Amino acid sequence: MKSLEELDKLRDRLRQEMNIRDKDHDVTITVSMGTCGIAAGAREIVKALLEELKQQGLNNVALTQTSCVGLCQHEPLLEVARGPEKTTYVNVDREKAKEIVRRHLVEGTIVEDWTAPKK
Repeated sequence: MKSLEELDKLRDRLRQEMNIRDKDHDVTITVSMGTCGIAAGAREIVKALLEELKQQGLNNVALTQTSCVGLCQHEPLLEVARGPEKTTYVNVDREKAKEIVRRHLVEGTIVEDWTAPKK
């Protein structure tokens, strides 16, 4: 840091990045980050989601994490919640994560082929 102005810019950028974790949004994406999820690549999913949310200019989406949800064989997985409506996506990779943002959040279309098996 060479100036107070640089520090202010850094603070503003970090605040903006932290706001994505607040739950006061229209949509919440929750990534399963238990040991099984992390081992399956959940950290890369979070990075891909952050990139695509920024690319699409979506500011009304909270990105959170949770521990293991008991679907270890389907990791990495994420849940998209809009009000009481929730959709769980399984076996997510970087490209699927980006596509979920584009199709589910931008276009409003659930990608049925990637959702959790129905009981």
